[in-house]
Parts: sequence; structure tokens; C-alpha cells
Amino acid sequence: MFRSVSMIATFLFITLAQLPSVAADTVEVNVGYVQWTPDSGPVLSNVLPEPADAGLQGAELAMADNSTTGKFIGHRYELTPYVADSEQAAILAFENLQQEGVQLFVVNVPASTLAAIMDKATADTLVFNAGAADDALRTRECHNNLLHSIPSYAMLTDALSQWLQLRRWNKVFLITGPTEADVAWADAFRRSAKRFGVKIIEDRPWTFDADLRRTASKELPLFTQAKDYDAVVVADVRGDFGEYVPFNTWLPRPVVGTQGMSPVAWHRVVESWGAAQLQSRFNDLAGRDMNSADYAAWAAVRSIGTAVTQIGSADARSVRQLIFSERFQLAAFKGRKLTYRLWNGQLRQPIPLVHPRGLVATAPFEGFIHPLTEMDTLGFDEPESTCRING
Repeated sequence: MFRSVSMIATFLFITLAQLPSVAADTVEVNVGYVQWTPDSGPVLSNVLPEPADAGLQGAELAMADNSTTGKFIGHRYELTPYVADSEQAAILAFENLQQEGVQLFVVNVPASTLAAIMDKATADTLVFNAGAADDALRTRECHNNLLHSIPSYAMLTDALSQWLQLRRWNKVFLITGPTEADVAWADAFRRSAKRFGVKIIEDRPWTFDADLRRTASKELPLFTQAKDYDAVVVADVRGDFGEYVPFNTWLPRPVVGTQGMSPVAWHRVVESWGAAQLQSRFNDLAGRDMNSADYAAWAAVRSIGTAVTQIGSADARSVRQLIFSERFQLAAFKGRKLTYRLWNGQLRQPIPLVHPRGLVATAPFEGFIHPLTEMDTLGFDEPESTCRING
């Protein structure tokens, strides 16, 4: 009870300091939430499935946070969620909400679906991508009214490569799974490895289609046989084989990547900077731990709430203008105020490196220098991207 009261007091102190001096008429803030997760097919392991409401619960918690502040100044928040069962249903839900006058959206869908949605978006609509980590969305497939609260693959793999370089584990064995997401993650890591001086001495695709639950101890030592390496990097986004790589490699080496020690947007082991309070409130709401999809949706909705609180308006163009100004900073339980990159709309954020029961470190790390901010050592910097959405 004491911790809950203390948390609310701290939250109000931070947010009320940013409130307009005079409360205006009631501001209605309607946020549309669209989610679609395609069927990934049979998984060749006993990996724990992603919760069906991953993302949605984060948005719900952020709306409650927004309402805590909003009720004092006449801002009324409403979330209209739609969890679709097909890509077409997700696109149609977005179109219908837009026709009903909703201007602010949080979208948790694959990159191809997001592209179709953005083709339907009007200039008066602002969309937050809370689901697609694809690097192309931050480098060449640019939309002026699209922001990204989910870290890109490049941000995740840059964080991992910085840590590998910091530990002087400079020679790695890369295993890439067969899915499009696996290939995208591995491509991002190859770029990051080159960027931070990590050498990939073996680069092998995973071509097996067998269930490893009974054969991992025989198959994996042979597959990972090589003269020497400091670590094994796994690109297996959905978890077909990666869970069986630790402790089954030819050489006794740590496993990192999508399994083992992983770079993520969020994890239940993140507790510093008030994060334990966020974790507790989320668990009370959802009955489970907060994950990266939840955090990305939470950050998107809180970005909207933070902007609306400062400008006293829910107009999408005004929200976008504020977000891209020096006045905007998102308090997000990561040890620093977060901002969006002007050229591609990516939310700058530290990346936790975690294993299932503990936090190892948080990137970016000291020593990786950037002329403006060390946060831009994670992901595509402005010269690396052709996006200029705020130019």
C-alpha cells in the first residue's frame, strides 16, 4: 500500500509540473489500437507462446496513466481496441476508426500490414508503430505521420554488439533460422558486428526441421563445431531451436541473441528507475509480466498523453509537432528522458540485455561515442537513413 501511494504521488508530481496553467474545456482524446498477429505455424519446440493480449494490455495501462493526470485538467481518454483475426480485418478496422474521426493510433502488426495501413492513413492521422521492428521502416520506407515506439532490429543488435565488444568477445558463431524475422534479425546483427568490430567466424543457416527436444544433445554439438569462437549468436525469433543451443555447443561458450542473453525493449527483470512500480501495476492489470510488445504500446500511448497534457489538444498535427520539438521528453522508466529521432520517428531508448531471470546490462555503454547523443549509437543514425520525415 505504501509503495502504491508513493508511486502515485511521484507520478503526479512529475506530470502536474507540466500541466497548462489554466484548464480549458474538456478535451476528448480518442486513441485507436489495432493489433494483428499472423499464425506462425507449428513451432518445433515447447517454447512458451506469446500472450494473445501482448501489446493491448500495455496500451490499457498507459490509458489509465493518462487518465490519472487527465481528470485534473479536463482531459478524457478513451481507447478503442481491435484485435483482428486477419490482415484485411486489421486494415478495415483502421479505416473504419479513421472514418469515425479517430486521428491517433497505436498499431501492433507486421511490417507488410503496417505498410498497407499507412497507405490508407490521411495527413491528419498520426500512427505509432508498436509491433514491427523491421529496419526498412527506419531507413527507406518512410512515412511522415508514422512514429516507432518499438526498437528496430538494428537497435537491438547494436546493443548486443556493443556488449560483445566491451567484453572482448570479438569472435562469434552466428546461427540463423529460416523465417523472414530470423533473416532480418541476422542481417541486422551482421551490420552491427561490422560496425562495432565483432568478427563472425562461422555464419550458418539452421536447415533442420526436426523437433530437438530429444536430439539436441546430439545434433547441436556437431552443428556448432568450429576451431574457436567466443560466443554463439542465435537468430531464432519465434523459438524453433534457439532454446536448445545453450549448454549444447561444441565449445563451452555463452549463447546470446534471441535466446540466452537477449537485447529487448522490456523484460520483467528490469526494476531500476521506478520500473518495479510499473511492473507491479501491469501485473495487477494483466495478471502476467510485462513484455516488449506491452512496453512499446505503453510508450506510444504515454507519448500521446504527454503531448496532449502539454499542448491541451488532441489534434494529431499538433501532437506530432510537439513530439518533434525540444519541449517533448517521455518519462519511461529507463533512467533517462526519451525523445524521437527527427529523421525517422524512432523512439530513442536504452536497451536492456537480459537472461530469463536477471538483467545483465543496459546499452548504450560508456566509450561508444556519438557527436550528439550516445543514444544514437543504437540503430540507424541520420547519415545511415534516407528518411527525412521532419525535414
